[in-house]
Formats: sequence, structure tokens, C-alpha cells
Amino acid sequence: MDYTSELRDKGKKAKTAARHLAIVPTDIKNKALQAMAEALEQEQDKIIAANTLDVDNGRAKGLSNALLDRLTLTDKRIKDMADGLRQIAGLPDPIGEGLGALLRPNGLEINKIRVPLGVVGIIYEARPNVTVDAAGLCLKSGNAVILRGGSEAIQSNAAIIKAITTAAISTGIPEGAIQLIETTDRQAVNAMLKLNQYLDVIIPRGGAGLIQTVVENSTVPVIETGTGVCHTFVDATADLKMAAEIAFNAKVSRPGVCNSMETLLVHQDVAAEFLPSMIDRYLAAGVEIRGCQQVQALNPAVKPASDEDWAAEYLDLILAVRVVAGIDQALDHIAAYSTRHSEAIVTADYTNARRFHAEVDAAAVYLNASTRFTDGFEFGYGAEIGISTQKLHARGPMGLPELTTIKYVIYGNGQIR
Repeated sequence: MDYTSELRDKGKKAKTAARHLAIVPTDIKNKALQAMAEALEQEQDKIIAANTLDVDNGRAKGLSNALLDRLTLTDKRIKDMADGLRQIAGLPDPIGEGLGALLRPNGLEINKIRVPLGVVGIIYEARPNVTVDAAGLCLKSGNAVILRGGSEAIQSNAAIIKAITTAAISTGIPEGAIQLIETTDRQAVNAMLKLNQYLDVIIPRGGAGLIQTVVENSTVPVIETGTGVCHTFVDATADLKMAAEIAFNAKVSRPGVCNSMETLLVHQDVAAEFLPSMIDRYLAAGVEIRGCQQVQALNPAVKPASDEDWAAEYLDLILAVRVVAGIDQALDHIAAYSTRHSEAIVTADYTNARRFHAEVDAAAVYLNASTRFTDGFEFGYGAEIGISTQKLHARGPMGLPELTTIKYVIYGNGQIR
């Protein structure tokens, strides 16, 4: 089926809405965000009922436990989503922010200001919270948004969109500012990738396959959110109790998200002291360990790691573990396999900490903390559109400023060239 006509209609509505939304006052946008948060809480039972259908369908289709976790909504998760909207409402409005001014010798006053990107298309997978995060951030930054969530979350997304769009429109936000593509046919994605006339940018948020498909096939400019092959390096001088808590949290707290640790690197001088109890703790938590020969020798339950394991984003309770000779080998390993998302070192050595921060090429680099903090809410952005691992325009958690571009406004009094 050809979805081009349907998507063009949505694109036209979004383009028209974007013109009006770009000049909506901050107080109206904030009222809309507050109303959207209240609507989520008021419609919580309906949203959870819709989500239950998605979860049941996902379980019947054999989705992994990690993916089911990403899909599942609870009372707390809906409250967190609502709180995220309220936090966005409390953030400074980036639109119209002055980024510099220059007075030329001929009297021209040149001003550089932030303006919305325009119409943002977001393609994502089985995470209903993205629907709320994206809608809230785009609204506050003056952008219209067209959302295309995964088929696994279609019932959840439809219920969420109905609640928040009704609330937003009631406060003065133009109709068409927030739209959802409700078909689950993948051909709709292909059509969306060609909507250059209406979309200013597309942001894919999901696994490597989705991101690669969008990057390779889109004629609309893409901001690439990356996969997360994240590492933690436990150095020889690390506080091993601290290292154990960080390494456990980074893997087990929520393995199905992109900021979870996929590979643990341990300095050979502390491996014999640190790893045996750490492996036992992981195994008790249901984590499958795939390790190098030195790690395998510590516990018969450890499976051999292949080159593919070092490059894998498991998004599951699976962890690759390697013993390294020192920071040089750790840095070499990270350079070879990192997806430039989030990397951490646990160390008391100031020189090694400085080297790690300087030499690791990633959007977020941690000293003595879990990679799980790479998140827009945790960074104080209220929410995020995604974690950008590219270097042009945006990098790291994408909050409000990353959803803007610049405009030059020039004041004159008759100057000609």
C-alpha cells in the first residue's frame, strides 16, 4: 500500500502548525505541557489497559524480557513521564535566545538567535515513554512533530497521543503540532524518509538495524542516535567496593536501554580479587557472562567470548568481560569496539582519569560513576529525544537546545552594498 498521500496530509498539517507554534508564547507552551502531564495521570487507567494489550501481544510474539521491560508501562512510569513534562515546562525556553550580536562599521546590527528546526520526524521502537518525551520537547522548542513508533507499542502510543494532543489543543497549541502515524506497515517508514517537502529532520531512536535503515535510505536530513556498546574499565587503583556497585548497576539496573554497560574491562592486577565475587553476583542476578580466557578460568559458568561479543549491544542480561594489562590496552579495546555513546573508568589514579577523559571518543565519559546516567532526565533536561553519538549539530542527550537551529536577524537603516 502507498502511504505517501496520507503522510503528505500529516506533513502539510505539521508544516502549517510549525509556523504558528514557532511564535507561541512561552507561557502558553508551559500551560500545554502542564495540561499534558495532568492528562496522562487522568487517563492512566486507559493508557495502562492499552499497554497491557501491547505487552500481551509482545509476549505472544516472543519478545525478550528486556524488550518487554522497555514496552511495559506502570503507574510509576506514567508518573515519571508526567513529571518529565512538568520539568520541561520549568526549563528556559530556548526560542529567541540571543547567541551573539555584532555591530558592523557600516551600522548594521547582526544578531544570532535560536529558532525551531521546524517539523521533526521521529522513528522509534517499543518505548512508549519516547512518545511523551518527544512530544514535550518538540512542543517547548517550537517544533511540530510526526511520531512513528514501533508496532509493538501501537495501542499504548495511540492512547497516549489521544490524551496529550487533546490537552495541548485545549490550551492553544495548533492542531497538527503533535501527530502519530498509526499504521504499523513498514512501508509507511519508507514514505516518511522521503518527505523532504515537509520534514526538516528525522531522528531515529532504536536498535542498530533501525538506525542503519534510516541513515541509508532517508533523503531527509538525519540526526543519528547511536547504539550503546558501553564499557566500564576497573583500573588497578579503583576502590573495588565502589567498582562493584558501579559495574552491577551499569549492567543490571535496566539492561534493555542504550546506556547500559555491555563490556566490563578489569585491570589484571585486581582481576583475581575483584572478579570472582563479581561474577557470582552477576550470575545470581541472571546475567550470562562471556569472557576472555582469564575470566573463564575464574568460574566454569563463564562462556567463551568471541570478537562478535566485544562488538555486541546485547540490550539483555548478557555481559562480555575482559582482563586487560592496563589502561593502554583498555583504551585500545574501547577505541576498537565503542559506539561512542558512554564510557566509564573507575580509578583513584588522577593521571589515568585524565588520560581516559582526553583519549576516549564518546558522547559521555564518566569517572567513578555508572554509564546509566546518560539520560536527558538525569542530566536535568526534563527528557530527551535520544542520545546522539554523531558530532554534527548535536551530541549526547538531546534536550531543548539541540532541537533548535540558528537565524541571523540584521537591523539596518538604509545600508546598501
